[in-house]
Order: sequence, then structure tokens, then C-alpha cells
Amino acid sequence: MDSMWGVFGTLILLSTIILYRNRFRLRSVNRNPLPLGTLGWPVIGETIEFVSCAYSDRPESFMDKRRHIYGKVFKSHIFGSPTIISTDAEVSKFVLQSDAKAFVPSYPKSLTELMGKSSILLINGSLQRRIHGLIGAFFKSPHLKAQITRDMQNYVQESMAHWKDDHPIYIQDETKNIAFQVLVKALISLDPGGEMQLLKKQFQEFIAGLMSLPINIPGTTLYRSLQASCDHFSSIFQAKKKMVKLVRSIIQARRHSGVSSAVPKDVVDVLLGDSSEQLTDDLIAENLIDMMIPGEDSVPVLMTLAIKFLSDCPTALQQLTEENLKLKKLKSQLGQPLCWSDYLSLPFTQTVITETLRMGNIIIGVMRKAMKDVEIKGYLIPKGWCFFAYFRSVHLDANHYDWPYKFNPWRWQDKDMSTCNFTPFGGGQRLCPGLDLARLEASIFLHLFVTRFRWGAEEDTIVNFPTVRMKRRMPIWVKRTVDP
Repeated sequence: MDSMWGVFGTLILLSTIILYRNRFRLRSVNRNPLPLGTLGWPVIGETIEFVSCAYSDRPESFMDKRRHIYGKVFKSHIFGSPTIISTDAEVSKFVLQSDAKAFVPSYPKSLTELMGKSSILLINGSLQRRIHGLIGAFFKSPHLKAQITRDMQNYVQESMAHWKDDHPIYIQDETKNIAFQVLVKALISLDPGGEMQLLKKQFQEFIAGLMSLPINIPGTTLYRSLQASCDHFSSIFQAKKKMVKLVRSIIQARRHSGVSSAVPKDVVDVLLGDSSEQLTDDLIAENLIDMMIPGEDSVPVLMTLAIKFLSDCPTALQQLTEENLKLKKLKSQLGQPLCWSDYLSLPFTQTVITETLRMGNIIIGVMRKAMKDVEIKGYLIPKGWCFFAYFRSVHLDANHYDWPYKFNPWRWQDKDMSTCNFTPFGGGQRLCPGLDLARLEASIFLHLFVTRFRWGAEEDTIVNFPTVRMKRRMPIWVKRTVDP
């Protein structure tokens, strides 16, 4: 009897697989075909293999294997959704530049529930464009860049003043602390102190929980583990709730004060100054929390990876150090402090940052959901399917970059950064508004670091999933060359 049920079950499984595959094939009849590829197993698709590769030192191997077989654009099924994956820069650019009538942001359900429907990462249309435009203009303002420069210099110097020659310094921890303080000051004008520490504690709990959420794949052990983790999910939600309460109190105090400045001092001022009346206190607070993520994640990782790559490339480190020492000496002779334009004018320092962004792939890609059938370059992206623009494969493509796995900042001395083959901050209507500030912060940190210290780095490796980070937090031993 058991063997009969085993055969019967096998037949059901095989017929399910056939029906499952055919269901998606039928959509391409009498129109441009779906890209080649496989949807993998029913329900779970190819998620297990994707995650397994993501945790390896070559996370792009999942994409590279399929790209070799099917081409740069192919179909798959990951994170519970049939997906068109693009390692073609032109196709990705087309999708990212499309409006909400064609594509909207797509994230795993567990993340969307925590971010909330009003998050700038999820909202679409005029409200998204309004918020993005207001923040983008403020982030580009000389006023904010001057403030960021002063704050970054102060926080970096305060941090470095406590570094000791006989103790390891964990660069990833140091840069996280510095970048978070700088960003929170720019967002809500909160200075270091009790409230800052409370906010940071809650935020770190929120981020840690967010990154450790199990993947929601119905019918699998991972799904059951998610069902059993309601308490874990609740604790993350409570951490965000506490942060929103703290930030909302700051917003309400600012609104009730009735004091308005001709020049906004932070993002709260910018959003409160909007006359559309669409931006409620809760919406502003929720989005300010989301905007804190770069201060805990992407900007610190950029600075940490730069130190990692420079430690492994003495020639680049020497040239960068000489360039920064020359600038420091010049400004000292002129009796002038360094301003934001000084840092961004350092040509080799900027190539180091650019190459770090290319190799580091802090943002590996972005996901969108098709709101209608879309055809591009002879392929169909069906309505309801997910589209995954995978930047990492483009940045590490030997057709675009010679010796792509080699850290070579000199390659950017005669290479165009505006090409669609280089998209470290995303693209289109949702291009990261803080890209200039990220470069500025990294430039200041590198300048103060290389002009004050020599160092030796311990062995460490890069972890690429679920976010990019150093496995051992990048420990180094420093020797001070000048007094703090």
C-alpha cells in the first residue's frame, strides 16, 4: 500500500511540474517569447540554489551559470515569484527608467510588512516623486554638504582620538558609528547623546532582525520557521515602533514651534515645508527611519571595503596617501580648512571610491513588479512577474571591465562613469538621492585616515548575503603618524 501511494504521489508531482511549467509557457503564444530559463521546482523554484550561491564568495555564480546557457536575460523563480532576471545593462536601464504604470518596487513580503505601505521604498506616483525630489534637492545643496563636511570631520576625529596602537580597531564598527551620527544629524538634527544612543540601539535591533528574517517559501522548512518566529517578527516591529515614536515627537515639536527657516537645516524642515498636505507626521517619521538605513549599512560598508581593498593594494594606498598629504599641506600653507569641494576634487581618491563601489556591489540589484505585459529587445516580461536587475554581474563582466575581479582604480582614469554598465546606486526615478553625500563621507574618512595613520590589516573576508559586510568586522592595527 505504501509503495502504491508512493508511485501515485510521484505521478501527481510530475504532473504538477508539467502543468506548472506549461502554465507560464502558454503566455508567450502569438507574442514575443519569454526569455529562456527554468522555473525550477513548484513553489520553491530556484530559491535554494540562489541563496546558496549568494552566501558563497562568488554570489554571481547563480547568474553566470544561467547567463552562459540562456543569455543575459533569463527566467527563473525565486522568493516565491516567477522572475525575469537581467544581467543586461540596457534592459535593466529601460525597466528602472519606466514609470509606475509599467513597474513598481517589489520586495519579499516579510520586508514590505515591516517597512509599511507609506515607505518611500514602496510608494509610487506623484507622492514618491514629490518626496524623492524634495530630498534629492536638499542632499545636493551646498549648505548640507558644508554641514556634512563639518560633522563628518568632527565625528571621525572624535572616533580616531580613542584609537590605540596596542588594540585592534574594527573599521566596520567605527564607520557605522560615525556614518549613523552624520546621517541622523542631517535627517533630524539630533546630536550625540542619550536620545541618539536610544535611537541607535533600536535601529540596530531593527536592522539585525530585518536581515535575519527567514525567507517566506510556503511548504518548506523555511516557511515553517517563519511561522514559528512570530515573536521575533513582533520584536522587530516593536523596535521600529519605538523609533517612529521618538522621531514623531521631534517632528511634532518642530511643527508646533511655528519657527521656519529660509534655509532648511535638515530633512524634517524640508518635508514640513511642503505645501501639498500629503505628508503627515506618521508618513514623515516612517520615511525618516527608512532613510537611516544607509547610515547603518551602505555608507559604512563603502568606507570599510575601501580600507580592505587599499590594504591589499599597497601601490594604490601609496598614491592615495600622497595625494591627500599634498592637499593637506597646501591647505595648511594657505591657512584654510578643507571644504567639501576640496575632498571631491581629489582625482585618485575618487577613482578608489568608484572602484570600491564596482567591486563591492553594496547594492547587488533591485527588484520590480510588472504591472502590465512589457516587451523589450524581443522578450516578454509578463504582468505580475518580478523583474530583477542584477548589477553585480554587470560590474564584474569581463566584456565591460578588464580583469574584473582585480582592484584597479586606475581603470577609471580614462573610463566613463555615466555608462549604464556602472550603476552602484541604482538608477531611474529611484536613483539613490544620497550618492554624492556617500562619496563625500568616504572621501573625508579616507583623507583623515591616511594622513594620520599607518596600519596593518588582519585577514578578513567579504560576506555578500543578505547584505555586504566583513565577516570579522575588518580588524586593523594602527600606528599614529600625527597627533589627533
